[in-house]
Amino acid sequence: MSAAENVNPRAGRLLAPSELVDLPKLITSYYAELPDPAIPSQRVAFGTSGHRGSSLQASFNEQHIVAITQAICLYRKAQGIDGPLFLGMDTHALSLPALTSALEVLAANGVETMLSEGDDYTPTPAVSHAILTYNRGRTSGLADGILITPSHNPPQDGGFKYNPPHGGPADADVTGWIEAKANALLEAKLAGVNKVPYRSALRAATTHRHDYRGTYIRDLANVIDMAVIRDSKLELGVDPLGGAGVHYWAEIAERYALNLTVVSELVDPTFRFMTADWDGQIRMDPSSPYAMKGLIALKDRFQIAFACDTDHDRHGIVTRGAGLLPPNHYLSVAVDYLFRHRPHWRADAAVGKTLVSSQLIDRVAARLGRRLHEVPVGFKWFVDGLLDGSLGFGGEESAGASFLRTDGSVWTTDKDGMIPALLSAEMTARVGRDPGESYRQLVKELGEPVYDRIDAPATPAQKNALKRLSPQQIHSTELAGEKIAAILSHAPGNGAAIGGLKVATENGWFAARPSGTENIYKIYAESFRGAEHLRRILDEAQSIVTAALAEPARSQSLPTRT
Repeated sequence: MSAAENVNPRAGRLLAPSELVDLPKLITSYYAELPDPAIPSQRVAFGTSGHRGSSLQASFNEQHIVAITQAICLYRKAQGIDGPLFLGMDTHALSLPALTSALEVLAANGVETMLSEGDDYTPTPAVSHAILTYNRGRTSGLADGILITPSHNPPQDGGFKYNPPHGGPADADVTGWIEAKANALLEAKLAGVNKVPYRSALRAATTHRHDYRGTYIRDLANVIDMAVIRDSKLELGVDPLGGAGVHYWAEIAERYALNLTVVSELVDPTFRFMTADWDGQIRMDPSSPYAMKGLIALKDRFQIAFACDTDHDRHGIVTRGAGLLPPNHYLSVAVDYLFRHRPHWRADAAVGKTLVSSQLIDRVAARLGRRLHEVPVGFKWFVDGLLDGSLGFGGEESAGASFLRTDGSVWTTDKDGMIPALLSAEMTARVGRDPGESYRQLVKELGEPVYDRIDAPATPAQKNALKRLSPQQIHSTELAGEKIAAILSHAPGNGAAIGGLKVATENGWFAARPSGTENIYKIYAESFRGAEHLRRILDEAQSIVTAALAEPARSQSLPTRT
């Protein structure tokens, strides 16, 4: 099922009160339901963006959080990480209970913990920025962080993510260690978990306050040309979608004298103000035309309107002529603009993209004379390059991106939805074309792709089978009438396994992989030869995946090659 087909009747409309999440039940379940570590779905499991789940399914409960936090404390001790830990949360209903549980454990373990001033919500990029700012120039006493967010997931979900001293998402070896230790603590009925009452944790000498918002906003002029936006007087609108950056935007507008209107500062953990996504669920996905119906309605009111998801690590851009820009369109334009207007970046700074992002980015990079760094899904693969400046930009098709400061040094090593949003205003002010107009110009010169993604339900066993899709399962030499140029199970940029398969021709490709956060699998596809060619690619890709699901044992036994 995709957003283009088999759309739920509720898609694009506000839900009735009876269809919203039951908040008292959700919070009660967080404390009352006890996970059974013998049941796989109730164990701690780190996907591409930390541990996620819902208290209603006993997959995100107090026991999970105290076990994970204790495991992080043990990891910090083993690695000699003894600087402050920056702790932030978004506006999901389970985030505050999880922050409370985490602080009780952190204080009991003597971890210097940085909470936001005034108990403000904290965007993911503000935490990454805080870690990197603190660690700049240090070789010891390094800081790290915990982000409590399930990103754009539905209101009933919770999420918990660890960012080591490099400021970005933890690598699989780190999350694997934390996951194993947390599950061992669950199996031991939390024996070995140190915990103090919440009020004691708040009063602990190790608990401090940090001005995440002010520190981040004061530094923005070093990554975005705020002066050119100010002087242009562009009419800008932003909808924070009731997310963690809800109090950031008005302060940004005031500090930099921008003609920026915040259309809503409403925070409601039911997210009743959101129109439902394609599957009928509320999802704060700034790239979905169903979820962003309200944002799209702003296109005639502002020259550019933008939004960010709940933890503000993803962006959505709306222009008068193009409406909501698909992420691949905007990422291509952003790459083309940034590498032409950041003269202090390293001459060898590469363009980072995930394997399921548009091939148009490849063509843009080639025209710019920049190396393409193609990696598996997951922003963690961009961390090292952003940290040392060898990657000017890292982006993924799900509207996540970050890029360097104007001087070529690191800004964040996690996704930042706010700077791509502001970049849309900078490029409009500087070149006199909004991102939609720039995209039309770009495809005139480099060819216009059509892109789609199919989502379908998958059990954990089926997802495991999909992870092991192998090039040996592709016996055809052609895909949709074109000669197959590459069959990949590992990313060309870093040699890492992609957890699926990518098949590419000169004018099209598909990739199949399981979701790291939901019980679905995804087929991504793109064609430079039009919609009919894309449909042929998707049909052939679907047949391959269906066969793999029908024969999981065979799929898992096949060897892997690149």
